Amino acid sequence: MTRPPLYVRRPFLAGLVRQLPLLAVLLVVGVGLLLVTFEHWRWGLVVVGLALVGAALLRLLLPVRRVGFLAVRSRPVDVVLLAVVGVVLTAVALAIPGG
Repeated sequence: MTRPPLYVRRPFLAGLVRQLPLLAVLLVVGVGLLLVTFEHWRWGLVVVGLALVGAALLRLLLPVRRVGFLAVRSRPVDVVLLAVVGVVLTAVALAIPGG
């Protein structure tokens, strides 16, 4: 006798597992915002930028059924937008003099 899939046995848990990539990105963004709050704005913005680059990599590498709400548009559009915004945010944060 085969067991039914997880989404049938425990739909809430299956939905939560599907959103783990987004949860990981949001957790890293939260750490970055916490750094900004405690006046380490440059490193906070670098962390947020790298979180967006990481989101782009997750969107690129994970199949659609595993990526959850990181999939908003088509894969190429999501990857390019997340990567470009992440790289630009990181570059601007590191390029501003003083700190």
